[in-house]
Amino acid sequence: MPVAIITGASKGLGRALAAELAGRGWDLVLDARSAGPLRAAAAELEAEGVRVVALPGDVADARHRAELVAAARRLGGLDLLVNNASVLGAEPLVRLERQPLDGLRASLEVNVVAALGLVQEALPLLRAAAAGAVVCVSSDAAVEAYETWGGYGASKAALDHVSAVLAREEPDLRVWWVDPGDMRTDLYAAACPQEDLSDRPLPEEVAPAFLRLWDERPPSGRYTAPALLEAAR
Repeated sequence: MPVAIITGASKGLGRALAAELAGRGWDLVLDARSAGPLRAAAAELEAEGVRVVALPGDVADARHRAELVAAARRLGGLDLLVNNASVLGAEPLVRLERQPLDGLRASLEVNVVAALGLVQEALPLLRAAAAGAVVCVSSDAAVEAYETWGGYGASKAALDHVSAVLAREEPDLRVWWVDPGDMRTDLYAAACPQEDLSDRPLPEEVAPAFLRLWDERPPSGRYTAPALLEAAR
């Protein structure tokens, strides 16, 4: 069975992607900082009859990243790495004049440095896979200038560029950096607590867009989930 590592998988988009893959028979290595919700998610996914390794921890910790890849190796290899874990850097988001610099450092550490560190750790397994792929979850804030989204957007812009260079350097892999669009998630609620999210799609509605990438294997590049879902209709 194919194997995926998904970070930030206890809830939101990571949890929805894990459910989609489990439904297809994938074995999973899941990461999140909160042990209880992660283990609860893993227990639900195991009901699909797949193997699930739940490893609570911080992706900014190199030892934790090594544990994630070692778990995939024990499951038989690694076909797909999903860098989904993110931090905002300020909750709620604030204008740059008030952006906590420690928060910016944290968002760069988790959203960019840790993502690249996990790619580095996983590359031998991904290269050995028949169709290895990396998905980095981006944001429209990486390419658009929205007030209060400067710190988080800067980290996602950096992740986009790292992904683009990785795609050039690893032409035998697929590297997709994907803007999922606005979703009804805890992360977005923390970013903008006064905003009404009732009209936003749930992560479960967005996750199939990511699976379309795996199914069709388009060239490495930047994609948006709304466009992928629209093209599938």
